[in-house]
Amino acid sequence: MSRRILIVQGHPDCHARHLCHVLAQAYADGARGAGHAVETIEPARIDFPLLRSAEDWQHGPVPHELEAAQGAIAHANHLVLVYPLWLGDMPAMLKGFLEQVARPGFAIAPDARNPLHAGLLGGRSARVIVTMGMPAAVYRVFYRAHSLKALQRNILGFAGIGPVRTSLVGGAGALTPQRVERWCAHMRQLGAAAR
Repeated sequence: MSRRILIVQGHPDCHARHLCHVLAQAYADGARGAGHAVETIEPARIDFPLLRSAEDWQHGPVPHELEAAQGAIAHANHLVLVYPLWLGDMPAMLKGFLEQVARPGFAIAPDARNPLHAGLLGGRSARVIVTMGMPAAVYRVFYRAHSLKALQRNILGFAGIGPVRTSLVGGAGALTPQRVERWCAHMRQLGAAAR
């Protein structure tokens, strides 16, 4: 079954090619090769303001620059987020992007009786791909993947998106070309399966 996939390539540096770009491209190539429709958004290429108040998040308009991003999310039935772990979390630019697009009325019902069932983006699955300098096992066991769990539960899950699957690419700075290619082959497989 053909799916509509949106890849959010969340590396904040759009002036150089990083591992996140390579993995996102491999996923997209695998997905397109299997007949899926793929769109990619790079928040680093969009000039948008950061939210500065709860009032603005709840009642302010989505910046014009991000209306197309909301449309792409609404159109997709599978989301892929790719980003590097920075200071234990996603880069601020990606977090700011998600805060702007995941607003009440779009991602969350503003008047839901039960906030745990307020998500408006149900029927979508997601894959989160995180690159990091430390070994992935250290992030999972010692740090308990805290920021990744927060993204899964407090943003994607809260908006109704699920299941959310993850891929952690540890030791990113020390990967040999052969290991990068193995990761790319894995991403192409995931893209072909839209998982």
